[in-house]
Amino acid sequence: MSLYSPPSLPTLSLCNSQNRELVGAPPELTSGTRSKQSWIESIRSHTRSNSFREGVATFIQMQAFGILPDNFAFPAVLKAVTALQDLHLGKQIHGSVIKLGYDSHSTVSNTVLHMYAKCGNGVDQALKVFDRIPQRDQVSWNSLINALCKYEEWELALDAFRLMGLEGIEPSSFTLVSVALACSNLNRRGGLRLGKQLHGYSLRVDDRKTFTDNSLMAMYAKLGRIDDAKIIFECFAHRDMVSWNTIISSFSQNDRFYEALEYFRFMNEEGFKPDGVTISSVLPACSHLELLDLGKEIHTYVLRNDDFMGNSFVTSALVDMYCNCKQVVSGNRVFEGAMNRRLGVWNAMFAGYTQNGFYKEALMLFMKFIVVSSLFPNPTTMASVLPACVHCEAFADKEVIHGYVVKLGLWRDRYVQNALMDLYSRKGKINIAEYIFQNMESKDNVSWNTMITGYVVCGCYVDALVLLHKMQIGEENDELDKNIKLSFRPNSVTLMTILPGCAALSALAKGGEIHAYAFRNRLESDVAVGSALVDMYAKCGCLNMARRVFESMPNRNVITWNAMIMAYGMHGEGDEALRLFRNMGTEVLPNEITFISIFASCSHSGMVDEGKQLFHRMKVDYGVEPNADHYACVVDLLGRAGRLDEAYCIITSMPIGLDKVGAWSSLLGACRIHQNVELGEISALNLFKSEPNVASHYVLLSNIYSSAGLWEKANEVRRNMKGMGVRKEPGCSWIEFGDEVHKFLAGDTLHPQSEQLYAYLNDLFGRMKEEGYVPDTSCVLHNVDEQEKESLLCGHSERLAIAFGLLNTPPGSVIRVAKNLRVCNDCHSATKFISKIVDREIVVRDVRRFHHFKDGTCSCGDYW
Repeated sequence: MSLYSPPSLPTLSLCNSQNRELVGAPPELTSGTRSKQSWIESIRSHTRSNSFREGVATFIQMQAFGILPDNFAFPAVLKAVTALQDLHLGKQIHGSVIKLGYDSHSTVSNTVLHMYAKCGNGVDQALKVFDRIPQRDQVSWNSLINALCKYEEWELALDAFRLMGLEGIEPSSFTLVSVALACSNLNRRGGLRLGKQLHGYSLRVDDRKTFTDNSLMAMYAKLGRIDDAKIIFECFAHRDMVSWNTIISSFSQNDRFYEALEYFRFMNEEGFKPDGVTISSVLPACSHLELLDLGKEIHTYVLRNDDFMGNSFVTSALVDMYCNCKQVVSGNRVFEGAMNRRLGVWNAMFAGYTQNGFYKEALMLFMKFIVVSSLFPNPTTMASVLPACVHCEAFADKEVIHGYVVKLGLWRDRYVQNALMDLYSRKGKINIAEYIFQNMESKDNVSWNTMITGYVVCGCYVDALVLLHKMQIGEENDELDKNIKLSFRPNSVTLMTILPGCAALSALAKGGEIHAYAFRNRLESDVAVGSALVDMYAKCGCLNMARRVFESMPNRNVITWNAMIMAYGMHGEGDEALRLFRNMGTEVLPNEITFISIFASCSHSGMVDEGKQLFHRMKVDYGVEPNADHYACVVDLLGRAGRLDEAYCIITSMPIGLDKVGAWSSLLGACRIHQNVELGEISALNLFKSEPNVASHYVLLSNIYSSAGLWEKANEVRRNMKGMGVRKEPGCSWIEFGDEVHKFLAGDTLHPQSEQLYAYLNDLFGRMKEEGYVPDTSCVLHNVDEQEKESLLCGHSERLAIAFGLLNTPPGSVIRVAKNLRVCNDCHSATKFISKIVDREIVVRDVRRFHHFKDGTCSCGDYW
């Protein structure tokens, strides 16, 4: 390997324009009687006092008096050049080193190597200098390893460490710090294996220096072994500011926010004054736990200390904290007052707007950023701007932003790819999201979480659960070694993403496993995870378990309360939902979603007057303006109770500008229940104008006609529906058994146990008739004979799922079934008889609510 040949200049001249620019006007020449040692000491003095330009000027002046630099002068001036990050000047001095024959001197060569490591634009030059050092010492190896780490050549850094040992050079504490950094950037398995060996070596040589322990703590934390980092912290006595910052940031970065705050308190108790790194590590804990008051206290501390003025990391963390606590105006106030508005501060504000639904504001700020700042968007910028493009209605052509990303050259970046996956998932193009995911060069937790979220958003719940399993067992990640698999630990975002999938499938066992994982990994205290667990247990039919999780949560937000209120409503316990609603004011204020939840609860429990009263009081008493969804809920409340004319009047009295689609849809559903043809037609016609391609509107109208015996009109609606290419969503039911979720369609014959299921249902049908069951054939909306209608009823998806549960689960266990549509009257009646005959509790969740069947009765009291 040949050495780079630098410019052949034995001395540096003040006549060189670049050198004049570097040092300014040349100092006045003084007597040349000064000794070489005096000149060198002057260079060193300037460098030690951070007067690097003056040090270089003195070096040049020394040569102007004819005094040639030696093995003492070159290291002194090279340190100044390194501090100035001036590679061009460094190359000139390197040329002088070679011309004067000092390139074989270890100290000089080590300093040249260090200069290239710090100022170079690649590792090649440092390697060439290293190869030419005749006698490498500990400093030579440390400089090389440090250079390799700087350029993220982690494997090469570890190879150099091994070669250092083979040459008999003892590593120093500085060596161990660099090697720990290299280990922390390997894959988790390999990094831990080598990191533990390094830790063992440091113990054998009794290296107990604080900065060595700090680097080992950081290594373990980055590799996900936060408890090992904690043990190291607890075991060494001479902790410094870096030690505290390392352990606090480790907790914060590994989602252990309460411990981050606890150690922040310990740090203050031991007399350490928080610096910018501390504040930047603690504020994310306040942000994720939504501890706004504590965040404000820290902000006050920042304002009282001038040391933080202009610290962009602190500013970014403050903007992020306020925005995560839903205080976007306060976050923007911090942003506008920032003295040093670096890219990180802009990115924090982009993310804050996007996360809080201020999509238009995020895009407007991005346009301002492009125009007024001299900064260039980075992957983090685009990762926040892309979701704003997805959700902003004013931004029509969503996919054009993908082209912009490609033009910026950022499309291969992992963060940008994650955002693109989310974009295509939200657009319903899950196949494109899958393609991006499968072709990523490297994935992180966010990549897996984004793809799982995409599946859940697109209704591919089973795919989401399969991917969660793959995430934990790992996948082939190294093209050179197919035996290497990289796995990831689900975090709080993973859990809050996958739990709705479990809820949608009524996959209680899988949801319970996830709850156990959250408990073992201290994630259940996370507000978002706790809220998702409440929702999951409620939608899987375990209301008591949902309430237990709710009561055990150390912090609850309005989402948690809304989930619990909706849970009681879905299970027909409107009184308890109202009681919760009245008590929630002690912790949080109700929002728009709260009133949707409480109206639904009143609707399912027949509490019409209570619901109407709340509707008329919500603006005056709670400051919440009724929106289109609230009107739709009240129409459903009245319609379900048979007060159709009153419901119709509510719609006609809605304020101008509110979308009436939801309200007309609620009235159409009520007309189906109460067989009101006239209002059903009015509702359907209004819906056809607004949403001509929504299948449920046609199906409900057709069902109204069929129930009234108006077969010709029913057939005409279905013909129109077919002519427009609108397809009805098929009835589908799910039941969890073992590690699988079994899915049944109406009339399903594809399941492996289909023959057994139909035989069992036929036998059960006879026993039900003996008990007094009379099939309600009006639920069959086809003009066929009664015998065929009864046969069709037996093939409804929920009955097949119930039969599967009865045949495959132990006697006495609860059968839990979920259905994507409303349970028909006949299946409701039949399930009551089945629960009595087989002496089993059967829990069915339809699209609206829960039905708990036991001993021949249903919890809904036949009101649903």
